[in-house]
Amino acid sequence: MDYDSIPSSPISVVSTFSSPFEGSPKGNDSTRKPLSLWPGMYHSPVTKALWETRSKTFERLLDPPLDAPPQSELLTKTPSQSKMTILYNFSTDYILREQYRDPWNEVRIGKLLEDLDALAGTISVKHCSDVDSTTRPLYLVTASVDKMVLKKPISVDIDLKIVGAVVWVGRSSIEIQLEVTQPPTEITDGSESVALTANFIFVARDYKTGKAAPVNRLSPETEQEKMLYEASETRNNLRKRKFKEDRKEIENGEMNRFEALLAEGRIFCDMPALADRDSILLRNTRLENSLICQPQQRNIHGRIFGGFLMHRAFELAFSTAYAFAGIMPSFLEVDHVDFLKPVDVGDFLRFKSCVLYTESENSDLPLINIEVVAHVTRPELRSSEVCLSLPRHTIS
Repeated sequence: MDYDSIPSSPISVVSTFSSPFEGSPKGNDSTRKPLSLWPGMYHSPVTKALWETRSKTFERLLDPPLDAPPQSELLTKTPSQSKMTILYNFSTDYILREQYRDPWNEVRIGKLLEDLDALAGTISVKHCSDVDSTTRPLYLVTASVDKMVLKKPISVDIDLKIVGAVVWVGRSSIEIQLEVTQPPTEITDGSESVALTANFIFVARDYKTGKAAPVNRLSPETEQEKMLYEASETRNNLRKRKFKEDRKEIENGEMNRFEALLAEGRIFCDMPALADRDSILLRNTRLENSLICQPQQRNIHGRIFGGFLMHRAFELAFSTAYAFAGIMPSFLEVDHVDFLKPVDVGDFLRFKSCVLYTESENSDLPLINIEVVAHVTRPELRSSEVCLSLPRHTIS
């Protein structure tokens, strides 16, 4: 199956709404609608642009031929073969600006998360393409986001670009690095600068068996590509060792620290008048929201789009920090996101957040670390399972 027809040239993003002023009779203002009255729409301009770009090549993913044989021979590809770029023409498309504008005239980070996940998914499919059209495609899903860092505010009045490519592959996993860049403004010097970076991990499954499936190999060519590959290899090894190291830390003294925190918590519960006035119980920082997952939120595989889940989790984390700090916070980074279980249309989804801890060594920039966990709750089965975990949002 040949996906190489997915273009490597920049994909321009346009607004998904037509102008309210187009097609109206001259001199008749009665048909004009203010922006606040336009109908909402879940799918972003980026997901629409990606769908149009790959519509023909992705037809088989909508109804995969399960009886077809799997890919017989793995290919070796370069990072440049999977590279993709999308452009937001904010400076000229005012309707597009309104779809991404937040109250502070910056780009909505939650909406950008949807776009990042959609682009990373397209890049992973492009890397896993098979020249043999008789084989069945792979089922690729977002497993985690390793790191996401906001390096500077992202203006909604200036053109924006996202560039991404595969930087590392394992047997059945793929790491994609994405960079969001924006040209300098009048008050800044220099060339185009990176505003946000993110690393997405996708895993491949066989459509028929559901088991892990091997993916095409990666061969870095340039020094930059080799450096990124080695850095990703190091991160992957650290992820594998993390669980064992965490258990050792608990066994080698961290338990004493946990017991001290629990003892302080018991004072809050049993003797609140004597508790530390500079501390607060985690439970008193919690926020929660719930929803029923709708068909409009599904991805190409019929499951709920991972970008949508991150969008909802981010906005709850931001609200939690706002309520805790008492002033408007600024997002800094997401440590990592784990997609633990798929979410289906019709699922009862509950997002729960709380402040994990704060850092105030730098009085000019105190940090708030937020945890968000999403549960799929099935009341008829009396069950609740964690499907998404964001162990740490850092907000100042």
